Amino acid sequence: MMRSNFDRQLRQLHQALTEMGAMCEQAIAASVSALLDGDKAGADTAMERERDIDRQEREVEALCMKLLLQQQPVAGDLRAISSALKMISDMERIGDQAADIAEITRHTGSRALPGHLHIREMARAAVKMVAGSVASFVESDLQMAKEVMIYDDVVDQLFDEVKEELTALIRSDSSSAGEALDWLMIAKYLERIGDHAVNIAEWVTYAITGSKSG
Repeated sequence: MMRSNFDRQLRQLHQALTEMGAMCEQAIAASVSALLDGDKAGADTAMERERDIDRQEREVEALCMKLLLQQQPVAGDLRAISSALKMISDMERIGDQAADIAEITRHTGSRALPGHLHIREMARAAVKMVAGSVASFVESDLQMAKEVMIYDDVVDQLFDEVKEELTALIRSDSSSAGEALDWLMIAKYLERIGDHAVNIAEWVTYAITGSKSG
């Protein structure tokens, strides 16, 4: 009976994490849409999702505490719960960084700068990594977690390309420096989101194997 209650609460945890991951994906997509598509309502949406993510973090923490205190988790269960607690910290930071992007879009110009296509690709890649990292936990899929870690190279490469393009723009047109630096900061936030997705994947690896390196 106790184990069946634990399994039910563990399913609740998986569902809550999946919902939190979806909020992160929505926040990223909305903030980048505000930048690249002129969808100023997207900035508001990203801010709302960031607040939703904060609330979800507290709910997941409470559920994890309930699992730890009311049930009798074995070693593997303890790893899964402790990993979930680490994961939601990374997801909360992802929400913060999406909100930071949204805040920058409030005072950027509407013209497309060099690097805008790569920033859109970075956003898609970041969303893919966040979705994959959370799904790998819910499905206990070690290979999926490893693929998220490998895919981080794609985001890093795109960031390097954005940086080169914007640096060249600043050299050729100093009047664009302020706006170019805003776009570079946005690219940096997307790179950090990828890093947080890698952190999540590493905690999934720990939950499954007992080692963050697999």
